[in-house]
Amino acid sequence: MQAILGQKYQMEAQLKEMERTIEELNKTTEDFPIYKSVGSLLIKAKDKDSVLKEIEDDKESTGVRIKTLERQEKYMRDRYQSLQDQLSKALGVEQKGQEDTG
Repeated sequence: MQAILGQKYQMEAQLKEMERTIEELNKTTEDFPIYKSVGSLLIKAKDKDSVLKEIEDDKESTGVRIKTLERQEKYMRDRYQSLQDQLSKALGVEQKGQEDTG
């Protein structure tokens, strides 16, 4: 569960960063030079629209991953609660049986 929450937090941070990047790109003019990170290099982008499209696609993929992580988190929480209920019932029955014989 911790790993899922950590991944979700990381993806949400990436999503916010992408949204801020899109906002800033939309403020620029077409002739403004834009660079993008490729590995450890900064490469001059051909045009603003191609960079915006790439970021929008990444943003959509990240959103899908976040929703998947949210479903996994819900499943894990529900499963944990179910197991906790089963354990409580089992211990309750066991303790009740011990009280009757004691």
